This record gives sequence, structure tokens and C-alpha cells, in this order.
Amino acid sequence: MKTAQQKGPQIVSIVGRQGGGKTTLIEALVPILSRRGLRVGTAKDAPHEEALDDAGSDSARHRAAGAERTLLLGKSERALFCRVAADEGVEDEIRRLFAGLDLVLVEGLKRGPFPRVEVWRSGCEPPLAWELPVLAVVTDADVALPPGTPRLSPADPGRVADFLLAPGTRS
Repeated sequence: MKTAQQKGPQIVSIVGRQGGGKTTLIEALVPILSRRGLRVGTAKDAPHEEALDDAGSDSARHRAAGAERTLLLGKSERALFCRVAADEGVEDEIRRLFAGLDLVLVEGLKRGPFPRVEVWRSGCEPPLAWELPVLAVVTDADVALPPGTPRLSPADPGRVADFLLAPGTRS
């Protein structure tokens, strides 16, 4: 939950193993949340900095889904390509760059400061939920999860949106 001192949008990280379906879930969520009247932005962790915004890239897919703003988080650059102050944390940076929006979905940053929802697909390594605290796991697989971890279906992004909008879910 935001404190009275925090300003800017609510932020949730969508995390998971490579190939788990993070971008696909964000593509489904952005139009649903936008139709519900929210101004939604996205950020994409891009630590390898190759091909930051080619056609068909995850960030291009975020924008095509209707995100009002998309930020790529490279190791030493951002696409918005702005210099990063050494003392500005990623949370403050996202809140500043996405001021005026209601919600930012961050793809990646699994060890970042934001609440996490994991997307897990059969065939990937074990769910991150066993390593990191997550609010829920989005999966259609019958996989063991830590006790009390909600399981949401990727086939029902409307229910995932409901979960994200529930009080206490977001930063």
C-alpha cells in the first residue's frame, strides 16, 4: 500500500522465468485495465541492452497493447534514454517518469522493490514463489506452490486484473 508520502502510480512487477508468459499476460492486462478507466504504463527490465525496441520486441508489444508509456530498464541506459542519477532508486524513477498514470506493470525486476505477481509455465524451472515473496502465481499448470499463494489462470486475465486492483495488492 502507498504511504501518504509516496506519489505517483501504483506499481506491480510481473515476474517469471524466461518464456513463462510475462509479456503475453501484460498484453492481455493493459487493454482490460484501460477499459476499466485506468491510465496504465509499462516498464520492461532490459539488462542486456540489445535491441531495446525493435519491432516485435516485448516493449513494442506493450505499446501495441495500449500502454500510455513504456520504459525500458537497461543496465546503464533507459529507453526514453535518460541519464540515471546514481542516488535515484528505480522506484523513485518509475514514480517520477509515470506521474499522472494510475498503474505501472513492470515486466521483470524480480528482485526489485515492488509487489510481484509471477507467471509460470510448465516446463520452466521451479516457480520463483519458492524463492521470493509473490502475491499470486498465474499458471494453468498443476504445480506445487507455497501454502496460501493464490493461483490465477492465464486464460482469465479479467480475474488477474481484479486481483491487481484489490485493496492491498499494489505498492
